[in-house]
Amino acid sequence: MRTGITAAALAESITRLRAAGCVFAEDEAEVLSAAAADEIALRAMVERRALGEPLEQVVGYADFCEVRVLLLPGVFVPRVRSELLVRMASAATSTGSIVVDLCCGSGALGLAVRGRRPAIELHAADVDPVAVACARDNLVENVYQGDLFEALPTRLRGRIDVLLANVPYVATRHIPLLPAEARDHEPRTALDGGEDGLDVFRAVISGAGEWLAPGGIVLSEITEAQAETALAAVRDAGLAADLGHDDDLEACVVRGQKTVGPVR
Repeated sequence: MRTGITAAALAESITRLRAAGCVFAEDEAEVLSAAAADEIALRAMVERRALGEPLEQVVGYADFCEVRVLLLPGVFVPRVRSELLVRMASAATSTGSIVVDLCCGSGALGLAVRGRRPAIELHAADVDPVAVACARDNLVENVYQGDLFEALPTRLRGRIDVLLANVPYVATRHIPLLPAEARDHEPRTALDGGEDGLDVFRAVISGAGEWLAPGGIVLSEITEAQAETALAAVRDAGLAADLGHDDDLEACVVRGQKTVGPVR
């Protein structure tokens, strides 16, 4: 708890959060207290949280894969399950590898990969100007605004070793079923993947081969139910395809690789 936040103010925060339905009210009150400048700020932050704003947006950061990611209101909050993307990307990089975090949001994935592999050349892009501003806070340089590959410098064409593309993959009809934190406080462009959730995924995969280096890979998070359709799309784009799984994280990642020989 931050110095200057009294026990009474902390108890008041817990009571308000409990009343709002926060399951981990005590833990959240501690996080908010640590981030608040004083008790007036704490009350304002507690109220934002009680009204449904994600805790990470309220305090201005998320701890993800051993890095602290700065966040702005309205920016997609990195999910724990995306650790699988970070692990798979990190395993595929070496000194000097060119890594691109496409649909980067806050830049959390790229930041986490760079935390594990500092010697990479990292680039990131997003269509949302607020997300781009947030990613620049986190990554400092090589962050671009634009629609998918249109945002990237042409000098990266055919040179990308690892393309991280954590695209929106929720089917449009399922958006109303999302938790209010996501539905009301994260950008629709970061969630809505079209009729079957794979519209943006297909757009990325169809262009990936042109941007990947020989042997380069593209990694994208999907649901188990989308796996067969996603694998078929990767193969149709001329890339070798397989899946990564982590049952503990309930995570599924499709991997496409640009091969120099025929795809099997």
